[in-house]
Amino acid sequence: MTTWMRANLFSSPANAATTLSMLALLAWALPPALQWLVFDAVWGRAPVAACDAVRGHGACWAVVAEKFRFMMFAVYPYGEQWRPAIAIGVLCTLLVISAIRWFWRPWLAALWVLGIAVTFWLMGGGAGLAPVRTELWGGLPVTLILAIFGVAFAFPLGVLLALGRRSQLPIIRAMSVIYIEVIRGVPLITVLFMASVMFALFLPEGMRIEQLLRAQIAIILFVAAYLAEGVRGGLQAVPRGQYEAAEALGLPYWKTMGLVILPQALRVSIPSIVNSFISLFKDTSLVVIIAIYDFAYAVKKSVETDFSWKKYFIEAFLFSIVVYWVFCFAMSKYSQWLERELARGERR
Repeated sequence: MTTWMRANLFSSPANAATTLSMLALLAWALPPALQWLVFDAVWGRAPVAACDAVRGHGACWAVVAEKFRFMMFAVYPYGEQWRPAIAIGVLCTLLVISAIRWFWRPWLAALWVLGIAVTFWLMGGGAGLAPVRTELWGGLPVTLILAIFGVAFAFPLGVLLALGRRSQLPIIRAMSVIYIEVIRGVPLITVLFMASVMFALFLPEGMRIEQLLRAQIAIILFVAAYLAEGVRGGLQAVPRGQYEAAEALGLPYWKTMGLVILPQALRVSIPSIVNSFISLFKDTSLVVIIAIYDFAYAVKKSVETDFSWKKYFIEAFLFSIVVYWVFCFAMSKYSQWLERELARGERR
């Protein structure tokens, strides 16, 4: 331990000064922060008067207990909120299972299809459950649906765009370049607004697309452009000799890409791809501009519409920050594990 500290924290006068400065900063900031966040805080379900009594001295986590169901499920019918709760469990379970290498089997795709069908049956109703319109969906289930389906459909589209940008066919290459540069040149808010307004202009008269589906399509189209650039960077990192070896074996284009080039390119692109996934998960909060109750907006409205709890909005937002951080941190750590796991063969 002493050797590690000397090598990493006190290896030079500058490093020692930085270490001591950081320790001094923690000693100054951490005790009052813990006092407010933990020791003097009001925990569990408690009346607002209990929070008023310690206001300024401790956090009021009772606001989370009081508004938890609205934060998680927004305006979904109160008596049916067990359904989105199970949907969250199904989606999170699928994510965890998919992250374990032992489950990387052909039947995993069938499991996802079943899980998605169960999720939409629970959320939308029918077949024995009371129907619930998508306008009433909200909270964490909507955030997860937008993020998971955004990743699932944007990733293959991004790979195709990356291949198209490097295509030898001028028309395909030009169309891919135009799409990527146009989408990357505008903010997601603009794409969401255009999807909400413009889709109706291209549909046959009398046909209507749900607002949630419009937002989902906009997110897929937007994220695919960024994923395409990440994958393209991975394709450029693959040595030219790999292409030549595949040609020498007589492999056609799609087999060359699927069996030789893309596995190497995607491994190199993992940090960039996961960064896009993390950004997507956080950017789902922007769907509020087209009146969709995502998790962040549900947290905001939970305290904004109740005057007695409105003054404790900081605690509510801190709760939402923790939820977003847990998901984003999990994705970040998983990407690091996946890089190490896929690099084993190369080290050998």
